[in-house]
Amino acid sequence: MFKNVASRPWVCSRCIRRQSKLWRSYATAASQYHQPRPVPINNIAPGAQYDDRTLRQIFDSPNFWKDFSQSSKYGYPRKGRGLFQNRYLTEPKGFEVFANTSLWKAKRIVERVLAASSVEEYKHIVRDLDRLSDLLCRVIDLSDFVRATHPDYKIQAAATNAYAMMFEYMNVLNTTKGLDAQLHIAMNTPEVAESWSEEERVVVNILAKDFAKSAVDLPRAQRERFVNLSQDISEIGPEFVDHMKAAQPTVTFPSSKLKGMDPTLVREFTRWGQVSLPSLGGVSMAALRTVQDEGARQEIFLASRTASGTTLDRLDQMLKKRAELAKLSKFESYGHLTLSDKMAKSPESVNRFLQALSSDNSSKVKVEMAELLKAKFSNPDTITSILQPWDRDYYTHQVLSRVRSKTRSPDFISSFFSLGTVMQGLSRLFTRLYGVRFVPHESTPGETWNPDVRRLDVMSEADGHVAVLYCDLFSRSGKSPNPAHFTLRCSREIKNHELEEAALTPNALFTSIEESVNDGMAVSTASGVLKQLPTIALICDFSTHSNPSMPPSLLSFNEVTTLFHEMGHAIHSILGRTSLQNVSGTRCATDFAELPSVLMEHFAADPSVLALFARHYENDQPLPYEMVADKLILERKFEGSDIENQILLSMTDQAFHSTLPLERSFNTTHIYHEIQRKHGVLPSDPPGTSWEGFFGHLFGYGSTYYSYLFDRVLAKRIWQVVFASGHGGMSIDRANGEKMKEKVLKWGGGRDPWRCVSEVLDDGRMENGDEKSMGIVGSWGIQRR
Repeated sequence: MFKNVASRPWVCSRCIRRQSKLWRSYATAASQYHQPRPVPINNIAPGAQYDDRTLRQIFDSPNFWKDFSQSSKYGYPRKGRGLFQNRYLTEPKGFEVFANTSLWKAKRIVERVLAASSVEEYKHIVRDLDRLSDLLCRVIDLSDFVRATHPDYKIQAAATNAYAMMFEYMNVLNTTKGLDAQLHIAMNTPEVAESWSEEERVVVNILAKDFAKSAVDLPRAQRERFVNLSQDISEIGPEFVDHMKAAQPTVTFPSSKLKGMDPTLVREFTRWGQVSLPSLGGVSMAALRTVQDEGARQEIFLASRTASGTTLDRLDQMLKKRAELAKLSKFESYGHLTLSDKMAKSPESVNRFLQALSSDNSSKVKVEMAELLKAKFSNPDTITSILQPWDRDYYTHQVLSRVRSKTRSPDFISSFFSLGTVMQGLSRLFTRLYGVRFVPHESTPGETWNPDVRRLDVMSEADGHVAVLYCDLFSRSGKSPNPAHFTLRCSREIKNHELEEAALTPNALFTSIEESVNDGMAVSTASGVLKQLPTIALICDFSTHSNPSMPPSLLSFNEVTTLFHEMGHAIHSILGRTSLQNVSGTRCATDFAELPSVLMEHFAADPSVLALFARHYENDQPLPYEMVADKLILERKFEGSDIENQILLSMTDQAFHSTLPLERSFNTTHIYHEIQRKHGVLPSDPPGTSWEGFFGHLFGYGSTYYSYLFDRVLAKRIWQVVFASGHGGMSIDRANGEKMKEKVLKWGGGRDPWRCVSEVLDDGRMENGDEKSMGIVGSWGIQRR
């Protein structure tokens, strides 16, 4: 039931960003590229102009931020109202108090659920279990974020201990058969089941499936085996990801063999006339793009695509243990176990989607390969007359370099994207589409984990304060470079009996009962309903200058797209203000969670949206859209090849999590190579290589790697159907935004995602969400025609 509770909030994997260019899906059709620049309607909410100006200044002006920030005035760190205004977290020992208090409340709920016997008590079980899950999450999610982000090692240690304490209790709940039994009594009592709302029924099904996946109904010996397998997988998986090694760690050449590569980079790895390049990482990738000698590229390619025996053994162990765990849980395969509560529902549906997508994409890849082969024929030093696997990156780079030479410097386009103007643009876009905007809020001492963190309150025209957003967007030493969205606390309705319980145990830390039930963190009473507000942290790694005389943080277009992507997750958390936390915002099916964020990438490339904010940081001149159009053409030139690579990896992920690992002849390399040969247009890896040993996403996204492709297709379809591909200012039309909010975003995970897709697209074929539906989605394709 609670096994996956810690992982649900973090939809956007940190390591996914390393390959972000492979999943970009830009929206503007070629016919739009040179259309007249639209003039946006100024419909900013009355009285919001000051907040709009301030929003830009707190990100672009260090002096303004210093004056604005309460934390800067008082110095940092300083004891105040607590991290995120959680009153317990004013000092390290507060984490223990926070965890113990939450644990005490959780145990009382467990006692109440186990003691339920009347129809009325069973009606409340779904909300009791949801609150129990919330008590776990509010400690686990927040503590895990703090221990990975906070600069103070004492606070890191305290957060780690709080995390461990609650995680241990979560494992106890996983083996509490009485909770599962009580839930099923409630589900099988008609008078009880009929009283539940749609959202409550969805949560009940989630809880029941979580119990089933936890093998709580197995005999003791098998349950112990399940626990042991789960523990083994949790240890082997990170070892596989963190300790990947190539069979040949370096490749060595005379420096003369590396002509074409950056001489500065070559000198860094040169000793006594010999150059030893690492087989893995950015250096080998740079060599494959630039080294002219085909034989040298071949050696580098082979080394970079061949994993060590130890790495392959870890992968093999992980996959076999997952297959055994699934069988123990009475599922046909690990894929069937994982996908049972996803949109796809089964591996068969995923494979049907991938095959349809591959068929749609293959013609584009053939055109791209023909262009690369043409470039190879024009090279007088060509050794072979066919396109080899080690040729693709080199000739792609050659073709793109010729195109880039005709366009303006990327630095010039960045001048129109100061971080402050982009944040302004996002607020203006959300105002037009959804009636919500960002309002800078002065943080209290100790509320944030670094003085660079900006707090924004999200204000709704209809409901007032609806969310708190902490923006940690600037680069600093020791900080992870990977962008990410974190939900630190979910939306949830606070019931009257919780206030009554809090009144019986007064706490001097809090000034009101409403503060007490949410640990001092933000709440709202819109429409007379008390709710804990979603609290979100957004992490990016944009370069900046502390010197006021220097330019503000200027973003590349790719960085703008990344920020829009992460804000797509945030707006899902903001607008998905459900009454139950299990389905709040991004807590939905994995293959639905990326839809809002990928859709936002289309907005980032739309001329009407860019007209809202993209202006030169010095002279305030508007961005010439032709510059963006040229960049999009460049990005898309070999998009089909990138998509094929993702399709093949998704197919490999499905095969690795099928029943195949239980067969004695199971061999990951044979399977991966066969999938390349059978379904790919790109040159296949040669025998002897074993790139699957570097496929780290197999651990974190086991059998769900297809999700990014799937949501790219859905996002493209919604962009075309609902927002008319941005034509005529439809990308900033309130009616379209309201449709997206009402049919998709506001439900979080509280409605069948297929129903959401069917209604927002007005396409009844999608409502059943069967294999046929998956095939239809695949036939839509990712490419724009």
